[in-house]
Amino acid sequence: MRLRLLLSSLAVVTLIGVSAPVSAAAPCRDAKGKFTTCPKPKPAKCRDEKGRYAKCPAQGAGPG
Repeated sequence: MRLRLLLSSLAVVTLIGVSAPVSAAAPCRDAKGKFTTCPKPKPAKCRDEKGRYAKCPAQGAGPG
């Protein structure tokens, strides 16, 4: 029982340690080097087989 608790605790600590650097990776800066909010990525515009715009989850649609 203690071994299981120890392994669970180590797994949680490892996951927290790995996720922290990823979330704090390279904040955005402007031309003067000051920190700014990062721009949000634009949503993908999907097209169907004929090249017309479609909703992205539509069957046969792909980004582009």
